[in-house]
Amino acid sequence: MTIQQLKYIVALDEERHFAKAAEVCMVSQPGLTIQLKNLEEEIGIKIFDRAKVPLTPTVLGKEIINRARKILRETNEIRDFVVNEKNALEGELKIGVISTLSPYLIPLFIKVMKEITPKVHFIIKEANTGQLMHDVETGALDVAIMATPTGNKNLIEHPVFQEPFVAYLNKEHPMAKENFYEIQPGDKPMLLLLQNEYCYNAQLLDICGLKAPGPIKDQFSYDISSIETLKNLVRAELGFAIIPQLSTLNEKEKELFKPFKDPKPVREISFVVSDTFSKKLLLEKMNEAIWSCLPEAIKTNVSYRKIRWNDSPYFVDAISKV
Repeated sequence: MTIQQLKYIVALDEERHFAKAAEVCMVSQPGLTIQLKNLEEEIGIKIFDRAKVPLTPTVLGKEIINRARKILRETNEIRDFVVNEKNALEGELKIGVISTLSPYLIPLFIKVMKEITPKVHFIIKEANTGQLMHDVETGALDVAIMATPTGNKNLIEHPVFQEPFVAYLNKEHPMAKENFYEIQPGDKPMLLLLQNEYCYNAQLLDICGLKAPGPIKDQFSYDISSIETLKNLVRAELGFAIIPQLSTLNEKEKELFKPFKDPKPVREISFVVSDTFSKKLLLEKMNEAIWSCLPEAIKTNVSYRKIRWNDSPYFVDAISKV
């Protein structure tokens, strides 16, 4: 029994004529006749008395047709519900954001979203890449804003923007007075990384041409989880950092943040959702909100080199130990 067959018997009841009902249903008369026959054979009951003119439902056929009308109404209600749900700009939305992006994007993003979607209550969680992917898959989060591609076939990615990386140098660095940064032989062992941010670290190692992080200084080991801490270590001349451009917006020492030459290394920032996520209009509004608060330097179309992290040997090895 199919929804289409139910539509056919309702049309036949209304038109009381095979040819007219077929025309209403935009199907051939033989096609409609075959479907009616198949339905009657399946349920073991004659729905229409074909010997009467005009076509007339049987006693049981009338009850079946009434129930078919009810089912079709409920089907339309489900369709309307889905459309409304997709277009709803209200309710609760659980968003996860990678910790290397959250402090710099979320304050700007939420301010705009409050104006665009005043009836939506946002619950925001800051986490690392692995936790965000797990939470989206299990339904603990509706949307993750993170670097992609993830390489996870169970997740759907909607790219939003490309964020360039810049080098942050201390005043004594040999390239501190240059306009652009190029990796120096002595820089590689001085690269500062974040603890448990395997995605982020894999991107930095790729930029520097490294397969794995090395020791910074024999006397110290660093267990850092914040880009702001990285910056302070750079200021203390304990290394150098490669950081996302958004993290430099409110810095005063702009001359120590050095862009790379074209093609600039970037990370792709995307909305990541499960395949059951339905609030497409809300996702569009979020996209508009983020794009509207990005600095023009990021919006400008320049030569980029997207840094992949999900197939990095360092990432694969690190994530397997979690």
